[in-house]
Amino acid sequence: MLDIFRTLPGIFEDVEGAEMIREAVVFAAWRRIAGEGLVEHAVPLRLEKGRLFIAVSNQMWQRQLKDLCGQMVFKLNAALGTPTVNYIELQIDEQAVRASRPESSMLSEEEFRTEAEKEISPELASAAAGIADEELRRQFLLAAGNCLVRKRIGNSK
Repeated sequence: MLDIFRTLPGIFEDVEGAEMIREAVVFAAWRRIAGEGLVEHAVPLRLEKGRLFIAVSNQMWQRQLKDLCGQMVFKLNAALGTPTVNYIELQIDEQAVRASRPESSMLSEEEFRTEAEKEISPELASAAAGIADEELRRQFLLAAGNCLVRKRIGNSK
């Protein structure tokens, strides 16, 4: 797959509509480099003059990714075999992120949290009762609920 990414930039200059093709290749490279978990919360919007605009689902994801942007630029350009992306700009746009997800996972962050809380069974709550730190226990239960919701959504496809 990397070989395909590396051969395409040389073709760009000879093709009409090269900017659209370049953008599509950068988007595909982003998805590959970002991985499945990150693509759930950060999706490419557009590429303009070397600047890649990424929509993130909320401020928390924007803060987390801010420090990774330099690494992501390096990985993208390495995968593409040419310095195509100079900068990544993160924009909070939950609608754009939601629109990029499969239909079965089109829940807002709040809806997803509500579904996750519904998944917390008495058995799971009992098992988590041994966690002394209240905030850590709450985070553990939400993480477990999130996993159960994702599993349910994945099984319904």
